[in-house]
Amino acid sequence: MMSHSSILLIDDSPGERELFRLALVQTGLDVTLSAEPDAEAAFHFMNNHSDLPSLILLDWNLGKQRGDEFLKRLRADTRLAGIPVVVFTTSDDASDLSLAYANGANGYVVKPGTFAELIQCTTDICRYWLERNRVPHMVGTPC
Repeated sequence: MMSHSSILLIDDSPGERELFRLALVQTGLDVTLSAEPDAEAAFHFMNNHSDLPSLILLDWNLGKQRGDEFLKRLRADTRLAGIPVVVFTTSDDASDLSLAYANGANGYVVKPGTFAELIQCTTDICRYWLERNRVPHMVGTPC
């Protein structure tokens, strides 16, 4: 990796956030994880930190708000629009998948059913999005 990588996980379930954190630790990868329970907290986090996340993992059903509303707002913000967003959800619904991509998602991953599969899925996501994928440098983001 060219610079230190970080993930912002947006998921309204404390249990899901903790499972992902534990899975990330099991990967052995050097990735900083920040987790927020909803879109408002995520925007507050990003607006109050100069270092933007390398990747956002977005749960599609956030209780008060669906993922498409978050994506619309994120993509409209020039400072944040270039951050890759992978929808990370239990929903395997074709209409959710289509809506996610239509609103600017870069990927869509259905959460696996076991912890072992979650570790492998987390490894795959990190290796692709944080090591292999390239994004244009945005104004105000470190090189």
